[in-house]
Amino acid sequence: MLAKVISGANVGLESIGVTVEVDIASQGLPSFTLVGLADRAVEESRERVRSALKNSGADFPAKRITVNLAPADLPKEGPAFDLPIAVGLLLASGQLEKDLSDTLLVGELSLDGSLRSTHGVLSFTLLTKSLGLKRIFVPKENGVEAAVVEGIEVFAFDNLLQVFKFLIGSEEVFPQPLTDLNLINHVIFEYDFKDIKGQQQARRALEIAAAGGHNVIMKGPPGAGKTLLARAFPSILPSMSKEEALEVTKIYSVSGNLSSDQPIITSRPFRSPHHTASYVGMVGGGNNIKPGEVSLAHRGVLFLDELPEFPRQVLEALRQPVEDRKVTISRASGSLSFPSQFTLLCALNPCPCGFLGDPKKNCCCMPGQISRYKKKVSGPLLDRIDIHLDVPAVEVEKLTGQETAEDSQAIKTRVEKARNIQQERFKGSGILTNSEMSNAQIKTWCRITQDALDLLKMAISQMNLSARGYHRVLKLSRTIADLASSENILAEHVAEALTYRAREEN
Repeated sequence: MLAKVISGANVGLESIGVTVEVDIASQGLPSFTLVGLADRAVEESRERVRSALKNSGADFPAKRITVNLAPADLPKEGPAFDLPIAVGLLLASGQLEKDLSDTLLVGELSLDGSLRSTHGVLSFTLLTKSLGLKRIFVPKENGVEAAVVEGIEVFAFDNLLQVFKFLIGSEEVFPQPLTDLNLINHVIFEYDFKDIKGQQQARRALEIAAAGGHNVIMKGPPGAGKTLLARAFPSILPSMSKEEALEVTKIYSVSGNLSSDQPIITSRPFRSPHHTASYVGMVGGGNNIKPGEVSLAHRGVLFLDELPEFPRQVLEALRQPVEDRKVTISRASGSLSFPSQFTLLCALNPCPCGFLGDPKKNCCCMPGQISRYKKKVSGPLLDRIDIHLDVPAVEVEKLTGQETAEDSQAIKTRVEKARNIQQERFKGSGILTNSEMSNAQIKTWCRITQDALDLLKMAISQMNLSARGYHRVLKLSRTIADLASSENILAEHVAEALTYRAREEN
C-alpha cells in the first residue's frame, strides 16, 4: 500500500515542499530502504522511526518498505522527516486511516516516541501557508515559534502516540494560540548610557549611528570605554517591528540558535565574536551551509573588539556584507544568500601598546610595529565605515564626579523619532534606514542647501574623499538632519558629518 505525507526541507532560510512517499510491498524480504538524496541524519531516521513506532505500541511492518523523499534531486538534511515517515508508515500499513492532504508534518523522534525540538520550524510554517495548507504538526517545544504565522492551525504534540490518538479522534488537542509578539518589549539591558562617564562626542556619534544604521569604528587607549560604549549601544536602538522579528527568528531557527526559553527573537541581536573567529564562522558556510555571524547580527549589531587582531582574510570578507547588506555563499552544489543588514561597531587601539598620541603615557612601540599594526585593517574596509571616532581616556574629574549622564531611554526616544521619519520617507522602497540608500535614492532624498554643497565640495578636495566616502557623508548628513527634524541638509549637518571621517589613511 502507498501513502503520501507532506513535509519540507530547509534550503538556506527558506523551506521547499517535500512529499514523503511510503510504500509497503506485499512481496519481498523485510527491508527498509530510504531514497531521495538524503544525508546521514535522514538515513539514520530509519532506526529512530523503527524504535519510536514499537515503543509507542504500534506494529512495525516486517515487509519490504521503501520511503521516497520527492523531489529526488533536492538534498535533504536533518531529522525533521522522522514524524512524517512514521505517520506515513502507519498509513501505508493500515494502522491509521486519515486524509492528511491539508497538513504538513515535521519533527524529530526519540527512540521512545517523544518529539524533540526541530530546527527551522518557522520556515516550515511559512511554507505551510504558501502551499495553501490548513495546518502543521510540530513538536511541543516548537509550538510558540510556529504559532507566530497567522492563518495556520498549529498543533504541537509531545509524542508520536499523541499524534496517533489525535488523528483517530480518541484524544483532543487544541491548536496552539497565536503567539503575541509583544515587540514594545521591556528588555532590561545590562549596560546603560547613564553609566558612561564623559565621552560626550562618542555618545553623540553613537546616537547618530543608531538613528541611521551607520557603521562606527572607535579608536582609543585601553580603558577609555570603547567596549562599554559598544555594549551599551543596543539600549538606544529602536524596538523591532514584527517583520524584523520574523526575519531574525527565521535565521536563528534555521541555524539552531533558538532556545526553549526564547522561541522568538524580539530584541535586536548583539553579536561579539572573538578575534579567533574563522572565515566560515564570520560569513557562513560549511558542508551544510549555515549562516555566520554577519547574518546572526541581522537587524542588530556586530561588534568586533580588537579589530586588528582578527585574521586579514576574515576582515576582508566583511567588505561585501557591509556594502551589499547580504552575503552570498557559493559551493559546487549551488549558492545561497543570507541577509546581513547590521550595524558594524569596531574598536581598536592606536598602536600595539595602545598609548600612541596619549598626552600622559608614552608609547613604547617601534615605528615598524605601529605601521604593521595599522596595515592589518585595509583602507577599502575603513572606507565602508561612516563614523571614525577617537575615544580619549576619561578625565579624572569626570570619572570621579557625581554628575548624572543622560540615560539610554531619553536617547532612544530621539532615535525612534528619527527612524519614524525615515520609515515614512522610504515607505514601499524596501529599505528602513538612511545607511541603506542607493545612489539614486541619495539624489532623491538628500536635498542639500547651496552652502552645505559648497562645504562638501571643499571637503572632497581637501580630504581626498572617494566616491563611496562622498555618498557616505551625504547619508550621515541626512541622518543628522533627521535628528534635528530638518527637511533639508544644512551646512552645519555636513560639517558635523565631516568630523567623523578618517583624517589619515591606514
